[in-house]
Amino acid sequence: MTIKFKTITKGLLILSFSVSGCVGVKHAQKSSFVAEDSIAHTPRSLQSFHKSARDIGYRSARWQLRQIGNLHYIPESHRAKSESAKWWIQGALYIGMTRWIDTVNDKELLTAIEQMAKQEEYSFLTGRPYHADDHTIAQTYLWLTEKNGNQDALKPTKELFDWILENKPQVSLDMRATKASGTGFDHLEANCQLRWCWADALFMAPRAWLKLSNITGDSRYFDYADKEFWASVDYLFSEDWGLYYRDSRYFDMKTVNDKPVFWSRGNGWVFAALPMLIEELPKGHPSKARYIELFKKNAAGLLKRQAKEGHWPASLADPELITSPEMSGTGFITFGLAWGVNNGILTSAEVRQSVIKGWEALERAVEPSGRLNYVQHPGKAPQPAKKSDSQLYGVGALLLAASEMTKFQ
Repeated sequence: MTIKFKTITKGLLILSFSVSGCVGVKHAQKSSFVAEDSIAHTPRSLQSFHKSARDIGYRSARWQLRQIGNLHYIPESHRAKSESAKWWIQGALYIGMTRWIDTVNDKELLTAIEQMAKQEEYSFLTGRPYHADDHTIAQTYLWLTEKNGNQDALKPTKELFDWILENKPQVSLDMRATKASGTGFDHLEANCQLRWCWADALFMAPRAWLKLSNITGDSRYFDYADKEFWASVDYLFSEDWGLYYRDSRYFDMKTVNDKPVFWSRGNGWVFAALPMLIEELPKGHPSKARYIELFKKNAAGLLKRQAKEGHWPASLADPELITSPEMSGTGFITFGLAWGVNNGILTSAEVRQSVIKGWEALERAVEPSGRLNYVQHPGKAPQPAKKSDSQLYGVGALLLAASEMTKFQ
């Protein structure tokens, strides 16, 4: 099945546009997910959510931990990258795990992460020193320094980020620009990826820079991250929709139903990053109000796009394009909304109900073993997810949501 997008260029010439890895059809991908009218709506106590979150967080974390090194359930096309602890796929899982550890004091998981990081020598992939995806794991390394004073976990990140500060990239944020020759770096979609020119990057990298600034007391890291973060937000965020375009290629792109292309997980990456960035900002910092205001705008846009069944559709502005549920975007968005409620930033009854529906959708997607289903595989745009699809970053998103649901107010 093929999801078709079109790009409207100047003069209204309509061209077909193919995003690598995107599939789907003109007719909606039908879902086997439970129908909304079959979902029980019996009121639940806060304690039931706290208990559910602890149970699901414990089971899903251990199920995923047991699969490390044996990712047979992941398609071969994605398996090699999924097997690398230094790649963003596992890196996003560890971000969820570290927050879960901080929430419930899970010492078994702490030991596992300490062993992983030591085995990797706290290092990075070396082919793309600027690339945000390859900085994701730095958040876990620096968390270990904060957690137990491990200075070895700090050094490689500081060396890399110091080098970037000395060699700041001078490129545009336009993914459509021709890739410059002679950069010496491989595997870039476009030269703009020397900076944070796509939505996913805002989850992967900025928090590591803020953490390093807090650990070292050196404001240069914060200043760089703050400037680059807002450059990307100003470029990719739609004030009209309250949503982020994945990158500049999507500014004029339309679905076959003539709707803008706003990707659920792409928005989930940024929305989940914002609470963690806000937490890293020093108390009383003048930038905090700006981050919170952005968080509220994004929340308002996302609240309008939730499906009746509780999940967020893969294509936020065109829910009929793909009707199968998708749990990585749903996990990230549920986490962000629950955090907003728990911290008194989002106060309406509508938001609380949205969190409950989002969490219940996640509950239904978790098997008794702890496996999370309906997770779209790596991509750049909305794609269908089958029940059998699972991925490590999806569990990371689930653990972020579970961490907030253990204390849902």
